[in-house]
Amino acid sequence: MKATPPTHQYARVLTIAGSDSGGGAGIQADLKTFAALGCYGMSAITALTAQNTQGVQDIHAVPAAFLKAQIQSVLDDIGTDAIKIGMLHTPEVAEVVAWAIAHYQPAHVVFDPVMVATSGDRLIAEETVAVLVREVFPRAHLITPNLDEAAWLLGRPLKDPADLPAAANELLGMGAQAVLLKGGHLPGDDVVDLFVQPGQPSLRLASPRIASGNVHGTGCTLSSAIAAHLALGHGLSEAVRMARGYILQAIQSGATIKTGQGHGPLNHGFAPHASHLKPL
Repeated sequence: MKATPPTHQYARVLTIAGSDSGGGAGIQADLKTFAALGCYGMSAITALTAQNTQGVQDIHAVPAAFLKAQIQSVLDDIGTDAIKIGMLHTPEVAEVVAWAIAHYQPAHVVFDPVMVATSGDRLIAEETVAVLVREVFPRAHLITPNLDEAAWLLGRPLKDPADLPAAANELLGMGAQAVLLKGGHLPGDDVVDLFVQPGQPSLRLASPRIASGNVHGTGCTLSSAIAAHLALGHGLSEAVRMARGYILQAIQSGATIKTGQGHGPLNHGFAPHASHLKPL
């Protein structure tokens, strides 16, 4: 009996990021998000962390050559419609990712420059930052730093919503093609994010702050949701809006759930979508 010939393929998203053994952030959060939004998720792991809801206890970097092998294995066979990039722990790893983007020319690349965990633990070597800015920023279609990461990149604290426009435009000046600067760490009853692209009006995104202690992995989840919506065929600004709506619901629906003794995760699977299929 002959197999039925394939007629469709999934919307495919590759995450290149670190592993969170506690399951709330990193590739674990990415893959949960891809599945929840109806995409087929793949992974290339940049680092292993011993991590839980209370913090990061240890980090073990994956050799750059093995990261390259993971990326080649996936993209030479399955391919991808979008790539999400997370923690790049060393300069060598960052250079491999820059090579992969240049070599495979993916249609969409979302880079969440993970530098500091929700717990406050620093997750990246300082010498890596220059390589990220020089090699990865210009190749990513969107970067999604939070205030701590933007402050580290710009060399000054960001403490007021009025600081966001200048900071976002400075990040564009560092080579980024588009920036979603996340203001969730600012005080106040509203969370304000700012989306900017060169030569276009900025987009201010504000929503009431949700009272929850379960916000571990919000940055990973948001960037993954943006990548997923891009893979599903939405434009960049629309993907940002839709991803932001997804994460707000994931925070709200996970606010009353107990996981661990510290910062718990979001509820990624609050309303999963069926797999999205595209004709071959």
